[in-house]
Amino acid sequence: MNDNDTTVAELRRRLAQWVAAREWEKFHRPKNLAMSIAIEAAELMEHFQWLTHDEADELLRDEATRREVADEMADVLSYLLSLANATNIDLAAAFEAKMARNELKYPADRVRSHYRKPRST
Repeated sequence: MNDNDTTVAELRRRLAQWVAAREWEKFHRPKNLAMSIAIEAAELMEHFQWLTHDEADELLRDEATRREVADEMADVLSYLLSLANATNIDLAAAFEAKMARNELKYPADRVRSHYRKPRST
C-alpha cells in the first residue's frame, strides 16, 4: 500500500475488517475514538516537543525516529478512519467541503506568506 495507489475507502474497509475480526465495534464508538485521536496526536507531538524547527528536521533524518513518528501518524489515521466508519461520515466529501470553506476564509491573494486571518471587508 502507498498513498498514490490506495483510496480512503480501501483504508476504511481494511480497518473495519480488522476491528470486526476482534469484535471491537462496541468499543469503537465516537466518543472513545475522538478521545483516542487526541491521545495519539499527543504521542505524536511528544517527538517534537521543545525542539526548534531545525532540531525537528534533524530528528526526522534518523530512520528509527521516522518509524516512530510514522507509527504515531498511523495511529491517528487509524482512529480517524474508525471514527469515520462509526459515524458514517465520508472523509473525502468532508475534506472537500472544508477546503471550499477555507478557500473563502483564506484567499491566497490575501494570506500569502503570512499566517494571520484576513480582515473582513
